[in-house]
Amino acid sequence: MRNFAAPLAAITVAAALGTGAAGAQTAGLETRPANSDYKPAFAGQTRAPAAPSNIALDVTPFATGLEKPWAIEFLPDGRMLVTEIAGRLRIVGKDGKLSAPVAGVPAVYAVGQGGLLDVAVDPDFARNQMIFFTYAEPREGGNGTAVARARLVDGAAPKLENVQVIARQLPTWESRLHFGSRIVFAKDGTLYVTFGERSLDETRVFSQDLNTTLGKVIRINKDGSIPKSNPFVGRAGAKPEIWSYGHRNPQSAALHPVTGQLWTIEHGPRGGDELNRPEAGKNYGWPVISYGIEYRGVKLPGGATAQAGMEQPKYYWDPVIAPSGMLFYTGALFPAWRNNVFVGGLGSQKLVRLVMNGDRVTGEEWLLQDLKQRIRDVNQGPDGAIYVAADNGTIYRVAPKR
Repeated sequence: MRNFAAPLAAITVAAALGTGAAGAQTAGLETRPANSDYKPAFAGQTRAPAAPSNIALDVTPFATGLEKPWAIEFLPDGRMLVTEIAGRLRIVGKDGKLSAPVAGVPAVYAVGQGGLLDVAVDPDFARNQMIFFTYAEPREGGNGTAVARARLVDGAAPKLENVQVIARQLPTWESRLHFGSRIVFAKDGTLYVTFGERSLDETRVFSQDLNTTLGKVIRINKDGSIPKSNPFVGRAGAKPEIWSYGHRNPQSAALHPVTGQLWTIEHGPRGGDELNRPEAGKNYGWPVISYGIEYRGVKLPGGATAQAGMEQPKYYWDPVIAPSGMLFYTGALFPAWRNNVFVGGLGSQKLVRLVMNGDRVTGEEWLLQDLKQRIRDVNQGPDGAIYVAADNGTIYRVAPKR
């Protein structure tokens, strides 16, 4: 694949985008009608006030020539790991140049929403060179998300060694949809992994079934063993790896930099994308409660948005943003944005910024709409810039305009 030097490409794209004040927008971001007549459970649960930051941005292509990059993750030396949904893992240099595909990646089910998905670097990578990744695994009788770990062998011909699957989304099902899946390291070294519920009418009910890992957030140790503090350890009829349940398709997840708590954002159906803070053993409602409706325009059975024993989302969108990728910003380049949430928008083709006050969203800003690209992942670089991966095969660097 062709790879263009970032400085030359940056000039063209910056001019084409007319990089000016970020989010130069009037009050009231969402003006379209909601898909349903559902009302929020509390003030500020949806359609937060516009929070324009008026920061002039330079948005430049950092790496090009990728095929639908799904996840970006920085190595300790400042280079970047990138997954391509077709099944390739690459190392991107500090100059934006792509490595050859990393050898040793398992075969993936690259159909529909399946493929090579998330990637995470072991916090102890400098010592052990271990990485973790998720992928849609082809199996007898169908497919499902697998979580694997491997040792990354660097060099001119990079490769993975000792690939080991440490967790699986079960049961196996024949579906092209809702694999999840994001990996987040907790501060104690355990891994959270998000699993979707495969989308079909016959599988969505598994989100409420503790004997499956569909529609769940799981928590495992780095070797795939189960932490003894997990909420369902020792409970008959429940998978011990489950952390929380009642999820639809969480494709955004990040750890709060101050509290260390996990936050996720999941796709709703027609309306009802949800921001949640999954807690141990709690039920997040899908498909029993939702602020969305079926794609065909009717309410879900029961038409409920609340039920005893089920958690409310901290925030929701209707119409949807189609969320993918999530970041709590902690860098120095954008001091006004510290601890803000950033989430990629697929169908909405934007980068969403959320201003938080504790568990509440108090403001929202829409960025990068001039790109007109589906944003698949967002991450913070060691330089403090924000990097976003778009389905057009480009990773963009977002920095303040000097």
